[in-house]
Amino acid sequence: MDWVPFWVSFQLGLWVTVLLLFGTFPLAWLFAFSKRGWSVWVESVFSLPMVLAPTVMGFYLLLFLSPNGPVGRFFLDTFGLRLAFSFPGIVIAGCVSSLPFMLSGLKTGLLGVPVALLEASYTLGKGRVETFFRVVLPNMKAGLVSGIVLTFAHTIGEFGVVLMVGGSIPGVTKVVSIAIYEKVESLNFGTVHLYALVLILIAYPGVLLLNHLQRRDTRRTR
Repeated sequence: MDWVPFWVSFQLGLWVTVLLLFGTFPLAWLFAFSKRGWSVWVESVFSLPMVLAPTVMGFYLLLFLSPNGPVGRFFLDTFGLRLAFSFPGIVIAGCVSSLPFMLSGLKTGLLGVPVALLEASYTLGKGRVETFFRVVLPNMKAGLVSGIVLTFAHTIGEFGVVLMVGGSIPGVTKVVSIAIYEKVESLNFGTVHLYALVLILIAYPGVLLLNHLQRRDTRRTR
């Protein structure tokens, strides 16, 4: 059994999850607390990858990231980095594809923080940064874990977008979902079962932790 696709998938999931965790927080905060009418329109744009066909999204990402596309040309001319059919390219594609899952988890977590706690923190003279780390983060654990688990799991299982942008280059862009597809095509069902079993064993602890935190938060609010 070839473990390289798992390693590529793990690296992809880790990069995408970390980048989205830090990059999506400002968006989640804006969409959670903004009272402006235009925010729902902007949020809907960022949520589109959740319902858009992966092949459609992958096709347009490939056009943007190719050497002839605006983003791909910029990276190639500026850094000498080719994005299409490369690992950095599928990281960008994974971030676009999985953004709604991180955004949804973080926004839900932020909305679950009692406003009274924020006001009390500000009344006691605590700044926004200290309030964020000492009040907001401890009270949004379920949302935070939800965003991390769903983003990582979705990225690990991503197929269409990764295949369109990265192809199937062994050790570079060939993730486990593509490896499973190729094994099914070759009728190697035994390896497919092993791959699927490993993915289930990886995903289950995260889902178990998420359900535990959500159940605990539900009991606290009753």
